[in-house]
Amino acid sequence: MDRRGFLVRLSQALLLLCFGMAASAQAAGRTIVDSAGRSVTLPDHVERVLAAGPPASVLLYVLAPDKMVGWVREPSATEKEFLASPYRDLPAHGRLTGKGNTANLELVLSLKPDIIIDVGTVDATYASLADRVQEQTGIPYVLIDGSFAKSPETLRKTADLLGVSQRGEELAAYAETTLKDLDALLAGIPANERPSVYYGRGPKGLETGLTGSITTEILGAVGAHSVADAAGKGSLANVSLEQVLAWNPDVILTLDANARAAILKDPSWSGIGAVQKGRVYHTPTLPFGWFDSPPGINRLIGVPWLVSVLYPGKSSGQLAATVRSFYKLFYHVELTDQQLDGLLADARPKP
Repeated sequence: MDRRGFLVRLSQALLLLCFGMAASAQAAGRTIVDSAGRSVTLPDHVERVLAAGPPASVLLYVLAPDKMVGWVREPSATEKEFLASPYRDLPAHGRLTGKGNTANLELVLSLKPDIIIDVGTVDATYASLADRVQEQTGIPYVLIDGSFAKSPETLRKTADLLGVSQRGEELAAYAETTLKDLDALLAGIPANERPSVYYGRGPKGLETGLTGSITTEILGAVGAHSVADAAGKGSLANVSLEQVLAWNPDVILTLDANARAAILKDPSWSGIGAVQKGRVYHTPTLPFGWFDSPPGINRLIGVPWLVSVLYPGKSSGQLAATVRSFYKLFYHVELTDQQLDGLLADARPKP
């Protein structure tokens, strides 16, 4: 082999070696410890992300919608009106976790996500699921604590994973201010002036969250007493009208708009103080719930709303403006007057 041929072969070998080293470095990525204490190795660049459940879907949308491979479930036509284009039209891939998991591993693999993220309760069950899916697919699976009190931390950590730290800091600062203002407000309200609340889900309003349920977590955050705590510990449970009558809450919140209308009309509910005083409100749910449904980062807008209905004399009176700002910052949309009126129609005290 002449000198020129040798140099060409050497250059080619060095070039292949460099490519191999680069590919190896990219595959190795970086290792993080998630909220379950699991060591997970991520690729250097995360561009495609699959949400394991609804709270993760919301978190991805607010932080980095361009990295979403799809929705856990397809948004309804009404929900799409409150979501930005083109993200509202992303395909649905089902859920990997929680009640009614609908995704399958073949579909997950076909979407070619760089990582899978799950947000919410972190325990041995969810850690085991994450390990199993990660082993079967080879896709890094990260668990993130979705506790409401940790909202700023959740936003920052997830944004760092996704490579959008500046966006995460902006939203985390908003969350910190919201929680700080809430703490300052509650510091001036004695325990005996804080209302008791019943949160009713379902068409009849007779499903609720028990003590320790993430479903009613936000009630404790805003200083209210959930009357369903009297039914013991657990997650979601059905209760009877007789139980609600005995608890006699000061305020009733419903997830279903029809449930609110039925409660106000049904004489069986008329003995409850909340009904007698007209303190029955429908929880806004578009595009995501303000109280629950899902219990994710979307609950931040529930704080000023709950303050307005639970402590009417203490609220700033700027709820409409706050909602507009939140939807623009978090959901990437400018609300019309009609949309805003629709959100708040049955959700606050009548003037």
